[in-house]
Amino acid sequence: MEFVTTQIAGFWIALAELASDPVTYVYLIASVFLGIVFGALPGLTATLAVTILTGFFSNKFPLEQSLIALIGAYVGAIYGGSYPSILLNIPGTAASAATAMDGYPLTRSGRGGEALGITTTASFIGTLFGTVCLLIFVWVLLLMSKNIASPEKALLALFGILLSGTLMSQDLVVKGWIAGLIGLAMAMVGLDPILSEDRYTFGWSYLLSGFQIVPVLMGAFAIPQIMDGLRATTMAAQIPQVGRIVPKFGEVLRRLPGITRSGAIGTGVGALPGVGEDVAGWVSYGVGKASSKEGSKFGRGSVDGLISAEAANNAAIGGALIPLLVLGIPGSPPAAALLGALKINNVIPGPTIDPALILRVVAILVMASLTMFIMGLFTARIFIMILRIPQTVFLPVVMVLTTIGSFSVGGGVNDLFLMICVGLVAYAMNVMKYPIAPLVIGAILGGLFDETFRRSLLISDGDPSVFFSRPGAAILLTLNVLLIMSQLPFVRRRFSRLRRNKETPA
Repeated sequence: MEFVTTQIAGFWIALAELASDPVTYVYLIASVFLGIVFGALPGLTATLAVTILTGFFSNKFPLEQSLIALIGAYVGAIYGGSYPSILLNIPGTAASAATAMDGYPLTRSGRGGEALGITTTASFIGTLFGTVCLLIFVWVLLLMSKNIASPEKALLALFGILLSGTLMSQDLVVKGWIAGLIGLAMAMVGLDPILSEDRYTFGWSYLLSGFQIVPVLMGAFAIPQIMDGLRATTMAAQIPQVGRIVPKFGEVLRRLPGITRSGAIGTGVGALPGVGEDVAGWVSYGVGKASSKEGSKFGRGSVDGLISAEAANNAAIGGALIPLLVLGIPGSPPAAALLGALKINNVIPGPTIDPALILRVVAILVMASLTMFIMGLFTARIFIMILRIPQTVFLPVVMVLTTIGSFSVGGGVNDLFLMICVGLVAYAMNVMKYPIAPLVIGAILGGLFDETFRRSLLISDGDPSVFFSRPGAAILLTLNVLLIMSQLPFVRRRFSRLRRNKETPA
C-alpha cells in the first residue's frame, strides 16, 4: 500500500511540475497540433510524425522536452487519422481504418459532426484508460523483469520480431518474417558488442557504430510513403458540411461501458511487442460487433462501431509503452521511433530505468490526451480545412523536413546516403507487399537479440539447453515455436478441418 501511495504522489508531483512550466504548453500545443495534421492528411502517419520529430529533437533538446514533443505528436496523430476516415472514407492512418467503416456512413447521413465529437471523446477516454494501465502494470512488470536474464531477453526479442511479422503481413506471413530477419541482419552490422570486432562494415568506418537509428527510421517510414503519395497525385478533397461537434453528456455517459471495454482491448493488444494501434482498432471492432445487441448495424453507421475502433487505437498508446519502458521492446512502430529517441539520449529502457522517467511519461500522456481532447472539440474545423490540401503540396515539404531531420542528428552526409538506401529498399519491399514495420522492429531488437543470445551461450559454455532449462525461457521458447507452427500450412489446414467438423451438426 505504501508503494502505491508513493507512486501516486510521484505522479502528481510530475504532473504539477509539467503543468507549472509554461514551456510545456508550447510544446504540447505545437506537437499535438502537428500530430493531428499528420494523422489527418492521408499519406502521412503517426510513425512518420514521431520519426520526423525524433530527427529534430533527438539529442539537441533536454530529454523531457523531447518526450513532450514526441508523445504529443504520437497521441495527436493516432487521433487525427479519424478525420479523413469519417469525412472522406479515406483512413488517415492504418490505425483508423476500422473507423471509416461506420464513420463515413454517419457523415453521409448528415451526422458527421456527431461522429467527430463522439470519436474525440472516445479517443480521449481511451488514451486515459491506457495511461492508467501503463501506470499500474509497468511496475508489476518491472518487478518481474528483474528476474529476466539473457536467455529470456533473447527469446523475448525474437518473439517480438516474429509477432510483428505475423500480424503486419498483408498476404503471406513469411514476408513479415523475412522483413524482420532483414532488420535483424542490419543490427549485426558494426562492432561486435561482446568481442568489439567489426562485422560487415566492408571497411567503411561510418558503419563501425552500426546503422544509425534515425536515418533508418526516416528511410523506412518516410521515403516509401512520400514516393507512394507523389505517384497517387490525389486531388484536393471535397469536404462535406458538419454540424455540432461537441457531444451531449448523456450520450457519452451511455457509451461509457463500450468505450471502457474497447480501451481494455486496445491496451492489451498494444502491449504485444510490435503489434500496435492498427491491430488494436480491428480487434476491438470485431469484439464490439460480436458482443453488441445491434451488431448487424456495424458497418452501416453504428456509433458503437465507431467508438470500438477509436477508443482502442488510442488506448493502445499506453499499452505500447509498457514493453517499451520495461523491456526496451516497442509495442508499435511509433513506439519504435520513441525508443530511438530514448537511445539517442542515452536512456536504456529496462529494469534499470529511472522510475521518475516513467512517472514523467505518464504525466505527459495525461496532458497530451487532454490537449488533444480540447483541440478536437473546439478547433476541429481547422483540421477539416487542412484536408483540402492536396498531397502534391505537402509531401515535398515533408521530404525536406525528413532530410533536414536525418542530417541534423549526426551532421554528416553519410546519414543521408543511409536514409536514401534504406528508403529505396523499403519502397521496393512495399511494392512487393513486404511489411516495413517488422524490418524496423528487427533493426531495433536485433542488437538485443544478438548480444543476449551469444552471452547466454557463452555463460552456458555453448550448451543450448540454457534456452529451455529455465522456466521463463522454456515458456518463451514454447511461444516462439507455437507462433511459427501456427502459420505452417498443414497446421492451419488441420485447425480449419477441426473447426468445420465442430460447426457441422452430427
